[in-house]
Amino acid sequence: MKPRSLLFVPGDRPERMEKAVKAGADAVILDLEDSVAPAIKGYARQSVADFLNRGIANEIDVIVRINALDTNDCRQDIDIIRGNRIAAIMLPKSEGATSVVELLQMLEVDIPILPIAAETPSSLFSLGSYANITKHLLGITWGAEDLAAALGSASSRASDGRLLSPLETARNLTLFAARAAETAAIETVYANVPDLDGLAVTALRAASEGFAGMMAIHPSQVPIINTVFSPTDAQVSDAEEIIALFDNNPGSGVVVRNGRMLDGPHLKQAQEIIARARKLRNRTNQFPR
Repeated sequence: MKPRSLLFVPGDRPERMEKAVKAGADAVILDLEDSVAPAIKGYARQSVADFLNRGIANEIDVIVRINALDTNDCRQDIDIIRGNRIAAIMLPKSEGATSVVELLQMLEVDIPILPIAAETPSSLFSLGSYANITKHLLGITWGAEDLAAALGSASSRASDGRLLSPLETARNLTLFAARAAETAAIETVYANVPDLDGLAVTALRAASEGFAGMMAIHPSQVPIINTVFSPTDAQVSDAEEIIALFDNNPGSGVVVRNGRMLDGPHLKQAQEIIARARKLRNRTNQFPR
């Protein structure tokens, strides 16, 4: 299923991994890249391998963020992944479909990939290529902090919390790229952990614009993200009514509801809402928290 919430855990903090699994997120990202200092990459790899081997996370999707393809650490990261049950690999500094294909060739197994697709200036020019490799993608996300640093910006956001204009462009293009590739668009992290109100505003905006989920860097962010990216009772009820109208008017491409004309795209959106609600309900029944 498309994850609503993806919770990062540093790979060098094994004591946090089991807690993260129980935090209520749809997926946990075990990070071997930015949150791990170069001197302890090896320790982090061993910690992640030990955690995966223990099988504690079998009831949740586990994603491993490896180091970038052009680093010496990347192949060592891949070595600990082979043979372990994981839902996907997060690929940082991805430069389009070419990067994903290169990673899959290195893996020699078909594991879904979640590329961080707008993390460098050059990556924006290859976003359209992900549409050619849809079947290999778990989703597409982007990285505000790395991109800001690459641009030479002092911060990713203005004083009022808004993303700076170049980063807003990268975010929007990531959303377009994900939809073109028929995969989930995942919003980047909200770095101000204590500001849960700001997180809620950011998540609500992302959900209304078409993002399917959002990454988190602290367990306290997970409940808000889950709530925002779950269909509400009102949305489900509206979707059911729209589907019923089309069912009751077979062969008609347009129906009218409360004076508003609805056509094929509205039906598709309603069907997606119902499918998402059912999957969330099934997941809750299978793995009650």
